[in-house]
Amino acid sequence: MNSQYAIETVHLKKTYRGKAGPTLDDLCLRIPYGSLFGLLAPNGAGKTTAINVICGLRRFDGGAVFVGGHSIATEMKAVKPLLGLVPQEIALFPSLTARENLKIFGGLNGLSGSKLNSRVDELLTLFDLTQSRDTIIGHFSGGMKRRINLIAGMLHSPRILILDEPTVGVDAQSRKLILDKLLEINRSGTTILFISHYLEEAEEICSEVAFMDRGTILCQGNPSRLKAGYSECPNLESLYLTLTGKKMRDHHE
Repeated sequence: MNSQYAIETVHLKKTYRGKAGPTLDDLCLRIPYGSLFGLLAPNGAGKTTAINVICGLRRFDGGAVFVGGHSIATEMKAVKPLLGLVPQEIALFPSLTARENLKIFGGLNGLSGSKLNSRVDELLTLFDLTQSRDTIIGHFSGGMKRRINLIAGMLHSPRILILDEPTVGVDAQSRKLILDKLLEINRSGTTILFISHYLEEAEEICSEVAFMDRGTILCQGNPSRLKAGYSECPNLESLYLTLTGKKMRDHHE
């Protein structure tokens, strides 16, 4: 496959038993290396299933998925070290300290000893958490937990980082710090797939976005160029509503 794409899905299909229609319907997504790529979708659009498939956590019915040029169907061993997944849910041990949590997650990713300690210290410094490294997670604010959650997915220095709603429920200062650091991480060479319901965030930091609905990609491209194609849409939020409609989406994937 074309190695210029960090992630590529080719006519990807997935249908759940008992569901009337497909959750992923001919999904074609191309995420270039080095991009900070926003995947924007309403509830029930299939994005959670798509992310789970890309990470090898969910089987699919048809098509193909490539990460770093490797097929997840036959080369998952090569794919795994390339990916870092930061889920929307806070996946931390509340009774342990920040450092203890990160050492556990680092160990799960094959890090140990001085290399792990150095990486933990590096990322705690990057996200302005050095002074809180020995504080129990249960005493952290929501924004601090989000930052530790993010660090946990980055410890093994993945080339491709997938972030599912990384700023949900945090204060304005934490959100700015997280977005600033994501830009810094991206500029250092890490490809980032950024999933968010905050359209203004995607417009602020993403070099490319894709709008997804009903299991397929509606459009993809640079935010400014996409808006230029719809004169009545001054921002991504208005374009999003134009493409996906204004009706509430309370579906489960």
